[in-house]
Amino acid sequence: MIDMRVRILPLVLAIPLLAVLLMACQQEAAPQQQQAAPEEQVTIKIGGMWAMTGLLQSFGKNSSAVMRYAIDQINAQGGVRLRDGRMAKLELVLYDEGCPNVEQGLAAARKAASDPVLIVIGPTCSSTAEPVFGILQKRLDDPSDPGLQLPFFTDTAIKAGLASLSPWAFRNVPSEAKMYEAMFKWLKDTTGYSTIGVGTEVDFAHSKSTSDTAIKPGAQKAGFTIVADEGWKLTDTDFSAQVSKMRAANPDVVALAAHPFTTCGFLREASRQGFRPKLFVLLTSSITEETARGCGRELEGAIGPTSFAPINRKATEVSQTVADRYNGFVDLHSAPVFENLMLLKQVIERAGIDGRPDTVLQDRRKIRDALAQVTEFDGLLGKIRFRTDEPREVDKPWLTVEFKGGKFVPKYIPPEYQQAIAQD
Repeated sequence: MIDMRVRILPLVLAIPLLAVLLMACQQEAAPQQQQAAPEEQVTIKIGGMWAMTGLLQSFGKNSSAVMRYAIDQINAQGGVRLRDGRMAKLELVLYDEGCPNVEQGLAAARKAASDPVLIVIGPTCSSTAEPVFGILQKRLDDPSDPGLQLPFFTDTAIKAGLASLSPWAFRNVPSEAKMYEAMFKWLKDTTGYSTIGVGTEVDFAHSKSTSDTAIKPGAQKAGFTIVADEGWKLTDTDFSAQVSKMRAANPDVVALAAHPFTTCGFLREASRQGFRPKLFVLLTSSITEETARGCGRELEGAIGPTSFAPINRKATEVSQTVADRYNGFVDLHSAPVFENLMLLKQVIERAGIDGRPDTVLQDRRKIRDALAQVTEFDGLLGKIRFRTDEPREVDKPWLTVEFKGGKFVPKYIPPEYQQAIAQD
């Protein structure tokens, strides 16, 4: 008969040993369980408000592409430093202004103001910026002023004087009046051209304003005689009548205050009718890759002023990277997005923001005040300076480019910017 005590004894001895081993394992695991959870990543939300749909959506898509690139660059370097020393990553919050739908633009601005975004880059259209800046607070520290307290740092809307509408509005756009006046003077001094015809998108704020306050007076001041003045709408597709009248006037120069879609429509119709003046002058907004792709053959030889061209190493790097990796194009309007974000990194750190949900309003004011103290900052072509005669507007380097061999190349750099503009 088998003695059961022989079998039970090893089992009895094993139980305490297993208990000791189990306790040891639990004690070894305990430090891991008691370790503090990693600190949650802090993010600072930056709004981007552009035309993301409709005829002008290419402008919004380019600006948003540049913004994603700029944010990635900043975040790859650790982000921005907050007042307490923590590092925060930037995050894009995108709003569609729906240009030319003014009500959608106003709704987008109000939505941004209700969200925890600290500043908005944009909008695209001057016809959006004007009413949006109109609902911003007009008098700082005035409790009776119900306007939105949200800083805007515009990259695209270029109609003159818009920053004057609110102390919360800043712009990084060139002065079209100064650019066209200087360009026409150079053109008159270096050619025998004396007459000009002007074509304008009469229902679009930027086109109409630039035609009336920059192109026409600039040409006339330089000594050109306006012999034709034609108009059309942003959505028009038939330009036969306007081209026919322009052709009959036979001006030396034709200036088009029009965006890419109708610029290409006019140029194709001019080609069809065999009308080729000595020179076409473009609106700043049409010196873009969109125009080049839309009517490159007809565009050959056209010139226009711009505050961006890939003529140095940094400008070329940004332009190529955005095109290759972010599916956008860098031009006069989208280049300021990069410049604005690089400046905002410095401004945010200098302002000492807290970056918490309960400090959004205070942080917005800190950013506004710090931005108002900036006198100059780095641009892709050279130093950009905030103007003293027009607060929150800038003076930035610019040049005249020519569309030649399928791309825009430098044609004329004003003497005052020849040292400022960085070229390789």
